[in-house]
Amino acid sequence: MVGLDVGTTKVACLVANVVDSEIEIIGMGTAPSRGLDKGVVVDIGRTIQSIRKAVEEAENMADVKIRSVYVGIAGQHIRSINTTGTVAITHPGRVIKRSDIRRVIDAAKAVPVPPDMQLIHVIPRQYKVDGQEGITDPEGMTGTRLEADVHLVLGSVTAVRNLVRCIKYLRIEVEQIVLQPLASSLAVLSSAEKELGVVLLDIGGGTTDISIYKGGDIWFSKVIPVAGQHITNDITVGLQTPIEEAERIKKEYGTCLVDSVDDNEKIEIATIGGDGTKLVSRKRLAKIIEARVEEILDLAMEEVENAGYKDIVPGGLVITGGTALLDGIVEFAQARYGLPARRGQIPQGIHGLRDIVESPIYATAIGLLKYAVEFKKLEPQESRGGWFNTVLAWLRSILWGG
Repeated sequence: MVGLDVGTTKVACLVANVVDSEIEIIGMGTAPSRGLDKGVVVDIGRTIQSIRKAVEEAENMADVKIRSVYVGIAGQHIRSINTTGTVAITHPGRVIKRSDIRRVIDAAKAVPVPPDMQLIHVIPRQYKVDGQEGITDPEGMTGTRLEADVHLVLGSVTAVRNLVRCIKYLRIEVEQIVLQPLASSLAVLSSAEKELGVVLLDIGGGTTDISIYKGGDIWFSKVIPVAGQHITNDITVGLQTPIEEAERIKKEYGTCLVDSVDDNEKIEIATIGGDGTKLVSRKRLAKIIEARVEEILDLAMEEVENAGYKDIVPGGLVITGGTALLDGIVEFAQARYGLPARRGQIPQGIHGLRDIVESPIYATAIGLLKYAVEFKKLEPQESRGGWFNTVLAWLRSILWGG
């Protein structure tokens, strides 16, 4: 199985063998992403080149030919809606059948979708039978009324098609388009956190992906177009240094905690034009970083508050993505919002190249592999007949929007 994370600043490709739900990573490839802006393809040719480089690197390491991938998607075009569907149970004995579950999901997702948008995921959160809440699988129960609470994820038709086109140009099929926050949650959130209530912030290069979990289910998802790349740009402008140098000093000397930096500490950086170096205050660098991190986190938490979920996340914040590696970001978030906060960690059940991919920058790619494992559990065996394929197609339409 292959997870392909096509981000704004990097492309990551992970190849894995799966045995009894244990994931053994056998190949990886990364490349700078040159054709995306805020998670959306803006240059087909450069995006193809970036994907090709990462895929070829992963193929060489794993000694395989990649023919299909699970690919993540993000961007400001992503929209999410929580809806409810209701159907009457009229069978003799009022026993709920699988066909009734399909009917209620269809009723829940029967919302107006703009012509330029398409369904990416249809995720049932819970079912209700005659008003009884918290039911995960109502099949076989009896009742007269079945309800379903469903989380719908929509994406731009153009954004989805352009991403798929880039991958198919390389003669690679797309098994499934997966919302990046959903994939990241599979990699870094525990079932206990999802049950208790938690906010996941995946702060990448071009976008910050927000998702909220409560009662084990996803309640909210949103993507905002501000992230780590904006911190780098601020350093470039504020310190008058090339973009590559700004990225380097952000990683080596950057921190969100201004008060932790000595007033007299200096760092040597390259000047624009590459014809010399200069000394700058590290505290000045920290002030630039802190201001932008504050903005990113405030925008994200504003979305959480506006959605009405700030008071139902006792599990606090989990921060992942490349920007999660920034020194002090967890402590800064914890102090600013008075919530528990931690950096996302790669879960158990990951083997092989685990020591290499344990960084938060691979959270989405690893989550895509875990998503693939769950998805493949529904795949038919050779001996199964056409009826199973019919059921499989139906399950796909419910869980993953077709």
